[in-house]
Amino acid sequence: MWCNLKENTKSQLEAIARHCTAQKLTISCAESCTGGGLAYYLTEQPGASAWFEQSFVTYANSAKEILVGVPEATLEEHGAVSKQTVEAMAQGLVSRCGCDLGIGISGIAGPSGSTTDKPVGLVWFGLCHRGKLITDSQVFAGGRSEVRTAAIEHAITLIANTLIT
Repeated sequence: MWCNLKENTKSQLEAIARHCTAQKLTISCAESCTGGGLAYYLTEQPGASAWFEQSFVTYANSAKEILVGVPEATLEEHGAVSKQTVEAMAQGLVSRCGCDLGIGISGIAGPSGSTTDKPVGLVWFGLCHRGKLITDSQVFAGGRSEVRTAAIEHAITLIANTLIT
């Protein structure tokens, strides 16, 4: 496997798969700093083709604009790593792809790219489900790999909490 996930994260993945299959819900992802890692773990679940729609690795700002419709003005004003950008990513997935839940992730995995306001380890998450936007940010410790793994695990928890609880 790409990285070692915590046991509770594996259980959450299984619960997401069961729930989406039973409820006929679909998920799509737009990932930046996680580079497709969330999509990898979602599609590791047996039967994922029934509920996993598609994923975009929107690493560059131009990809965020073209693929999921993040307005250029949002990126210029707030930056790629911001609440506004991940909200636009999630909403863009739902409107463009027709999925039931869209999740956007953007962050600074390091070792470079940080600013005073945006340290290494800062990751923003945006979920759009049933017209409701949910955003969250976390600052994860560790190197690039640890930040990416923690972001994937947190995204899985957010999806599970949004859909199942």
